[in-house]
Amino acid sequence: MSTTPTDNQTDRDDERNRDTLNTDTMQWVSALVALVGLYLVASPFIFEATDAATWNDTLVGTGIFLLGGYNFYRMSRDRLASVGVASLAILLGLWAVVSPYVIDMGSSELATGTTISGVVVALLAAYNAYANSSADAPDRARTRA
Repeated sequence: MSTTPTDNQTDRDDERNRDTLNTDTMQWVSALVALVGLYLVASPFIFEATDAATWNDTLVGTGIFLLGGYNFYRMSRDRLASVGVASLAILLGLWAVVSPYVIDMGSSELATGTTISGVVVALLAAYNAYANSSADAPDRARTRA
């Protein structure tokens, strides 16, 4: 008897050693980023806002929504999220954190909401970028036996 592994056993070992990412779970991170982007779009119309704050939150929120939605779509198709897109969402989130200190927002509620939204987007997008950059392959929970 030979002690060398068979081809099937070697293939199974390679599968176990791959760093897979469960896209079912990670796509909800992107969905949360997109929802926070929608909140940013709506917030100047909910709270008192200057024209500059309205444009800022609407444009930044739309960008965050589109970036989060794109990564959600990619992962719903069993692909890894784009690290570049997640990185751009991080930058937009960081701008949302800084913008109340640069632009007159018109109300403290809007400034606080924009800052908190920016922190949430930056953290979630950073986690998404990190997890997807270190993964070798996507994996769906519902397709596993």
